Amino acid sequence: MSQPIDQNLITIERLEKTYTTTRGEMVHALQDINLRIREGEFVTVVGPSGCGKSTLLKILGGLLAKSSGRISLKGTPVDGPRRDIGIIFQTPVLLPWYTVLDNTLLPIRVLGLERNQYVDRARELLHLVGLEGFEHRYPFELSGGMQQRNAITRALIHDPAILLMDEPFGALDAMTRETMNLELLRIWQEAKKTVFFITHSIPEAVFLADRVIVMSARPGTVLQEIPVCLPRPRDLDMMGLPEFVEAARTIRHLLSVKGALD
Repeated sequence: MSQPIDQNLITIERLEKTYTTTRGEMVHALQDINLRIREGEFVTVVGPSGCGKSTLLKILGGLLAKSSGRISLKGTPVDGPRRDIGIIFQTPVLLPWYTVLDNTLLPIRVLGLERNQYVDRARELLHLVGLEGFEHRYPFELSGGMQQRNAITRALIHDPAILLMDEPFGALDAMTRETMNLELLRIWQEAKKTVFFITHSIPEAVFLADRVIVMSARPGTVLQEIPVCLPRPRDLDMMGLPEFVEAARTIRHLLSVKGALD
């Protein structure tokens, strides 16, 4: 009998992660993680510090080996780095001796692809994120928000199926962070990518997401999935709507019962 077709972009089943510290102690980081992520969905993840959010993202991105369980992307196993996954970390990690355009094209060089075939796409992405005219600037000439926009173009240049974002705006000031949230939603809607976004901010998680994954303290597991019933496109005034307040209240209650959020 043929197996049923998996209609999800990402499927995570019974995922576990245990590792050994330098002192030889065993740490159970993730326990029985089960998730489904649909194509085009914007999913955010919140949980207490040390609950394994970043560990989950690194396993999903093929950067860290799982202990057991199964992860598939478009029906094929994720057992290592893949070309169809883009990753953005809290710091942009741009090469200081590369221009904005060259940093955008860095994955093309790493993958051994023909640069000239991607220059037009790189310029389109820079226009998309508001960096048109900055192609030949260097990272030190950019603000923190502009550097993260450059990191987004670099993650999108090779047309990944999913974008993994690990607290990408955590180091920015509050006003810049709000601006970047709005920019990210605009980019997401235009680029039509699936996004898996980790944050310590409950308001940010609710504002961005179609669905918020709330994780427990270590060993991290999924406490609850909270759907966000806010219309799109979104603006900052929506943070005062009853639907926003109720979703944030539910998440705070879950975390105050199961473990405080940093």
